[in-house]
Amino acid sequence: MIPKPTPLIPREGWHVMHLYYHVDHSQWACLSHDEQRAAKTRLTQLVQEIRSTENSHLLTFAVATPKADIGFMLLTPDLHVANAFEKRITLSLGVDVLNPCYSYLSQTESSEYTTSAEQYIQETLITEKGLVQGSVEFETALKEFEDRMAHYLQHRLYPVLPDWPVICFYPMSKRRSGSDNWYSLNYKARRELMAGHARVGRTYSGRILQLITGSTGLDEYEWGVTLLAKDTIDVKSIVYEMRFDEVSARYADFGDFYIGMQLPLDELFNRVCL
Repeated sequence: MIPKPTPLIPREGWHVMHLYYHVDHSQWACLSHDEQRAAKTRLTQLVQEIRSTENSHLLTFAVATPKADIGFMLLTPDLHVANAFEKRITLSLGVDVLNPCYSYLSQTESSEYTTSAEQYIQETLITEKGLVQGSVEFETALKEFEDRMAHYLQHRLYPVLPDWPVICFYPMSKRRSGSDNWYSLNYKARRELMAGHARVGRTYSGRILQLITGSTGLDEYEWGVTLLAKDTIDVKSIVYEMRFDEVSARYADFGDFYIGMQLPLDELFNRVCL
């Protein structure tokens, strides 16, 4: 028996793969009806296997433009497991039926600009609200903050994503060009700029669920952005509105945008004409 490799699990967070494929219908047409049925059963069983794997999640969706036909978003801790699942997905419908046309590797991560308890105490509780440390009001407000941040960090690192119909993915990096060099700014300036960005995002609560994953050293850009929504106009609106923030207007470079529609597999097969 071939020994299993030592797991490649990050100290915190999960690995994330966005996988996009074109369907080769000429190759699919070469399969008999029984072979096609067996292929769809094989992919269905694989999706069920992935979703039943501990701490693993898989989103399946049709892509709205000819950039791709079908897409998957895979989240799982072990990079070996992610890699093995990706290879099996690629071959699940038969050789050369699913042809990879785009992929992106990243990791869930916490943000370095997340407000710490010390910052919240000094900036908000003491300076802004004038609360006295040790008072009932102070301790209650601090406990509420700590509970809220624990929930936020849990979502950032170990998310459970809803089955909202619209999924948007795009990669982005911070610019390093002349006076518009994000990495030449000090931490305080970067934190203030990101705080303004976050305020815009919070106005879309309940309409947009955003997951930022880190990819510095892992893929072409520095972050991957996944937006889940119930209406495409909310995706369009949040991206447009955020581009007026200085952090985007001066310091952001974006890759291609991929828009998909989450679908159950039986409907997904119909949508991509399989």
